[in-house]
Amino acid sequence: MVDADQTFVIVGGGLAGAKAAETLRSEGFTGRVILIGDEVDPPYERPPLSKGYLAGKEPREKAFVHESAWYAEKDIELHLGQPVTTVDRAARTVRLGDGTTIGYDKLLLATGSEPRRLDIPGTDLAGVHHLRRLAHADLLQGTLAALGRDNGHLVIAGAGWIGLEVAAAARGYGAEVTVVEPDPTPLHQVIGPELGQLFADLHAGHGVRFRFGARLTEIVGQDGMVLAARTEDGEEHPAHALLVAVGAAPCTALAENAGLALVDRAHGGGIAVDASLRTSDPDIYAAGDVAAAEHPLLHTRLRVEHWANALNGGPAAARAMLGQDVSYDRVPYFYSDQYDLGMEYSGWAPPGSYDQVVLRGDVGKREFIAFWLKDRRVLAGMNVNVWEVTGDIQDLVRSRTPVDPEALADPSTPLGDVLPRP
Repeated sequence: MVDADQTFVIVGGGLAGAKAAETLRSEGFTGRVILIGDEVDPPYERPPLSKGYLAGKEPREKAFVHESAWYAEKDIELHLGQPVTTVDRAARTVRLGDGTTIGYDKLLLATGSEPRRLDIPGTDLAGVHHLRRLAHADLLQGTLAALGRDNGHLVIAGAGWIGLEVAAAARGYGAEVTVVEPDPTPLHQVIGPELGQLFADLHAGHGVRFRFGARLTEIVGQDGMVLAARTEDGEEHPAHALLVAVGAAPCTALAENAGLALVDRAHGGGIAVDASLRTSDPDIYAAGDVAAAEHPLLHTRLRVEHWANALNGGPAAARAMLGQDVSYDRVPYFYSDQYDLGMEYSGWAPPGSYDQVVLRGDVGKREFIAFWLKDRRVLAGMNVNVWEVTGDIQDLVRSRTPVDPEALADPSTPLGDVLPRP
């Protein structure tokens, strides 16, 4: 049982932190809940930043996890616009940027991640964008709209999910778009060359230009403004704005300075936590992008940067903080919308982990499911413009059971019948 006079502090004003606070109250915790965010906006979800809100199809307010009044109604103390600068484990306190010290009985670190930067000349020019925060999306949305009106050019460094979603939004405004990517296809490190070409063709069909196998070496400007992006072959690509979308790094500085166990970058980085999302300090937990958790199902340490991990990881950490028996074994899941293509991905199949890709459906019409297999076991599945199959795909991943690839590829065989029956 948790005493009513205890104080639980959550550091991080994103989805994981907000859902953790919500779960503490829904599970009956009556002590103090303090949620600290370094942004002035209340907690919000990040998918709209590169999807609906950025594209001008959804209002800004839709990104917020709760209305502002909800926190007061649930007696959740919000400290916004103040970063936490120090965690003192011995004193069980956190210190804010304004010098305020707050004590805790349990602490959740949901500090998320931050965009990686390019180490090249010109990144300080006006018109160079990153996309992680709502303020970034506010600025970028205005930029894309202006580029569309003026027939302007956007260069995107990186053909990952963020880069591609922003490319789709930019084309929706009418902007010219060039994507520079060192790998031979988009999403090469996520879905491999087998499916990466599908996204290259999708975007090319909407007028996006790709430069694969290339890296930016300089952002060229004049009077502080972006004019062009130069690649290592010496070619210059016209640019009135440039988005750096080369990945994200977990925000581990607080944990590192507090002496918590971390995972090195070569193995994904993040704060090392067990299956209950507990760190090396029994009174401190971590969830969301920053947490590198021991995954009971996949038998590996895994750090997942996607929306579903924040949505589900925050509540799991909250329950663990309350003393409940928690084993966080969710199948990793994410989704993307680009033009008329919608997709969902469930599982974990990094490069080199699979030996077969099985396709079910019509790839030419972009209505299919792709499966990544190892020794005939389904590691992951991606449904493209095929819906209400996520549960079946996740069952296949969870089963860890060899399946018949021919049955998996056959649309006439229900996915629920692919697993061998006992």
